[in-house]
Amino acid sequence: MQLPLFNDHKVKVLFVCLGNICRSPAAEGIFKKMVADNELGDSIYVDSAGTSGWHEGELPDDRMRMHGQRRGYDFCSRSRKFKYRDFELFDYIIVMDEDNYRNVKKIAKSEKDVAKIHLMTDFSDKYSHAHVPDPYYGGSSGFELVMDLLEDACENLLNKIKKSWA
Repeated sequence: MQLPLFNDHKVKVLFVCLGNICRSPAAEGIFKKMVADNELGDSIYVDSAGTSGWHEGELPDDRMRMHGQRRGYDFCSRSRKFKYRDFELFDYIIVMDEDNYRNVKKIAKSEKDVAKIHLMTDFSDKYSHAHVPDPYYGGSSGFELVMDLLEDACENLLNKIKKSWA
């Protein structure tokens, strides 16, 4: 997959989980909708990736897509693997849990790279979860919890970005 080249001044946000088929594409879809609803598409670019390449090229998990659709989201991105080049392209690299944090940090080449990495739950204010749990092997309630956590954290991340422009 060809990564985009940016010649503009957009804030670029990348969401990362393990396989890029549940949590990170859901965060991408939720955040994209929030960006569109706030008419910020010309100012913010959003993408997602996985620390593994197991599902490269695949659509998000059907269950995640169904739960997203019920809330008005379209999770239609294709899975891709996180690469070092993502540090060069993105301003925020938002990971779903500590394992993904460690995996992304291993690829970093500088403190500037590491400073871009944040846990998704760092932006949560309604929930006290330390990470966004992987719903892949669970039931419907796990997908709903992930959606709740992501909606809260994405809203706060967007507010942080907007405040940085003030």
